[in-house]
Amino acid sequence: MNLNDYTVKDMKGEEFALNSYKGKVVLVVNTATECGFTPQYKPLEKMYKELNEKGLEILDFPCNQFGEQAPGTEDEIHAFCTGRFGITFPQFAKIDVNGEKAIPLYKDLVSNTKFKGFDLINKIGAILDKMYRDKDKEYEKNDDIKWNFTKFLFDKEGNLVRRYEPTASLSKLEKDIIELL
Repeated sequence: MNLNDYTVKDMKGEEFALNSYKGKVVLVVNTATECGFTPQYKPLEKMYKELNEKGLEILDFPCNQFGEQAPGTEDEIHAFCTGRFGITFPQFAKIDVNGEKAIPLYKDLVSNTKFKGFDLINKIGAILDKMYRDKDKEYEKNDDIKWNFTKFLFDKEGNLVRRYEPTASLSKLEKDIIELL
């Protein structure tokens, strides 16, 4: 799959062609404002400020599918993220990442990557693992997005490089980004 082949809706509901980011390293992330991982906005913004001029773009897709942790309109979500975390990277319309209503970009992200498992040393990772395992003993064999702040890294040509689960090390992610820049 290639990121340059997709269009998405911006915060105002207008079509936006992702080939606008051709030549950039792009990180796509589904987010939520009331999640245990919401504090990841701070290091993501730090990464963006440090690496944007070198060619990094972070694309934020709010998603309310996991515990309804992204309530509100796009404008309310944006106001929260800019006010609380000072984010300056682009935010897009609220989306579904799994199921029938998932946008084409995320349908293809799921079908082209494997769920890597949660880091069980991470407190939230252990909670999520137990929650999913209680419902389905073999949940890890399903490649659907499991939670907020799952990330996908694309190279400058728009090729999908790697999937990072929400509990993945952000320092490892940053190292991978720097290698692609």
